[in-house]
Amino acid sequence: MAVAARRVTTVPRISIWKALLYAALIIGVIFTLAPVIYMFSQAFTPEAQTMVWPIRWIPENPTIGNFQRILSDPTLPVFRWLINSLVVATSVTALVLFICSLTAYAYARLEFPGRDKIFFVLLTSLMIPGAVTFIPNFLLMRNLGWLNSYNGVIWLHGANVFGVFLLRQHFLSLPKELEEAAVVDGANRFRIYWQVALPLVKTAMVALGIFIFLGNWNDLFWPLVILSDRNMLTLPVGLQVLGQGNYVQRGITMAAAALATAPPLILYAIFQRRIVEGISMTGMGGR
Repeated sequence: MAVAARRVTTVPRISIWKALLYAALIIGVIFTLAPVIYMFSQAFTPEAQTMVWPIRWIPENPTIGNFQRILSDPTLPVFRWLINSLVVATSVTALVLFICSLTAYAYARLEFPGRDKIFFVLLTSLMIPGAVTFIPNFLLMRNLGWLNSYNGVIWLHGANVFGVFLLRQHFLSLPKELEEAAVVDGANRFRIYWQVALPLVKTAMVALGIFIFLGNWNDLFWPLVILSDRNMLTLPVGLQVLGQGNYVQRGITMAAAALATAPPLILYAIFQRRIVEGISMTGMGGR
């Protein structure tokens, strides 16, 4: 007589430390997202209801009037500031990707006297505080006639030491046999860099591009110093204008801040996997 086997269901056990870790992560997520959610909530809240207490996370009478005001009022060229930030951040990103990738490939693959020593000096420049170079950079922009000009904002950030280091590590991880095969086929050094090496480090290029774009998109200090024309301001600088004088209105300011926050959030949502891959692969095969 056969005896039916009983299925034993095991309940997965979670250790106390893992439970505490999850709880800490959840608390961290709440503290991180709460200001963002409050900002978007205030952006859709009528001005008369923005100072109520307790905080209303969901507006009782949601409106798009704040966005209509900042996009239609000629005294508040927020849309122009948005375009300015987009142009500056995109230009700096393209310039950094080209210069850093070309420089990193030279440090990784070319043999020239003092290469490692020069690269060491380059890395030590990362330890120099930005405040030390502020006055020399400002005087340089003044002597070049680039004050109140996008040239002073874009070209100063056209090179990035971190980008050179990051891409160099990826170039070092590529097998040299690929380049040797290209040399046999008659390719010159620049063609090898452009058509062979560069496509193989596209993950790092995307990650670096996003970091540079977000850094310049959120940059406030340098554009605030260089730019003086109201219509040439970038969006972070324009947000400072909204907090001064007759523009101290929470709804309008939060609506402009929401516009400034939306592009980085969209970029991260689209390229999240690329960013994680670029960071995790940094240093593979590096020396």
